[in-house]
Amino acid sequence: MPLSVALSHRFPDLALDARFEAPTPAVTAIFGPSGCGKTTLLAAIAGLLQADACTVDLDGVRLSDLPAERRRAGFVFQDSRLFPHMTVAANLRYGQRRTGGTGIAFDDVVSLLDIAPLLGRRPVNLSGGERQRVAIGRALLAQPRLLLMDEPLASLDAGRKAEILPYLSSIKARLRLPIVYVTHAADEVARLADWLVLLGGGKVIASGALEDLTARGDLPFGQRDDAGSVLTMTVAAHDSARRLSILRARETTLEVPTVGLPEGASLRVRIPAREVIMARERPASISVHNIIAGTVRAVTNDETRRAALVELNLPDGAILARITPDAVQKLELRPGAPALALVKSVAVEVLVP
Repeated sequence: MPLSVALSHRFPDLALDARFEAPTPAVTAIFGPSGCGKTTLLAAIAGLLQADACTVDLDGVRLSDLPAERRRAGFVFQDSRLFPHMTVAANLRYGQRRTGGTGIAFDDVVSLLDIAPLLGRRPVNLSGGERQRVAIGRALLAQPRLLLMDEPLASLDAGRKAEILPYLSSIKARLRLPIVYVTHAADEVARLADWLVLLGGGKVIASGALEDLTARGDLPFGQRDDAGSVLTMTVAAHDSARRLSILRARETTLEVPTVGLPEGASLRVRIPAREVIMARERPASISVHNIIAGTVRAVTNDETRRAALVELNLPDGAILARITPDAVQKLELRPGAPALALVKSVAVEVLVP
């Protein structure tokens, strides 16, 4: 893998021993509860922490052999950390001061983040979302080979968070930088991540492609209240008479309320596990639009919720369902058994880029 991290560091209350590999360019999300070592891991990659042992390789370069200032790791903190005495323009140009201004252009960053109206202001006169956009711009203008983001949306309310997410999606699509993104918010993971690293108790519990890990019932991510599987799909058609859009991923088709994207556009959908109904036979008449055939991959007990998590393998991904143990028994759902997942159109969360 182009990004490889191996870190060992001992604190009085935590022994961190984390190792993972991830593809690039991609967004690698480091996900886990507070205190599990996420920020420490990011600081070690950046060279801001003198770890007991740390090896970081990126696209053939041993970053861990370089001092922090030569690693070219752009860092975006949770609290923006802008210079209060500088204007937005001066804060942005501070990121360029050691790079000669080559590479990612100032005007391009201003346009990408829509911050031209803010250039003459000082941080005190910005909203939380505006400050974070400027902080991201400053990190980009430092010409990073790797962008590190430490819960950049955690201090924002839902409205400001929704305002920032499209900009992060644009950075991912247009700049194609390797990004390591620390968060404990499942919706940010579903929207942005390509690769997921689950951290717990200072260790990597699992690491893999987002679509694979979100459909695993045996992992902490799948046992959350807001658990849901993610699929990447294409807009196949719009049915204006029925006010539906048809999405397709090879052999899997979903009908959802009309999306404002052209045919052929790529997007992600998230299917909440609690919204999936399981069946063995196709119902004769039902209001649910989406009936998806697959094969049971695994069944895991969710003792906290007195439920069962069923993983349904599809030709192009997997779906996770949370149902009762009684339903598992009645339907004889076991690994290898054919089954159907029933999903209401309005239950599918369309994550528009």
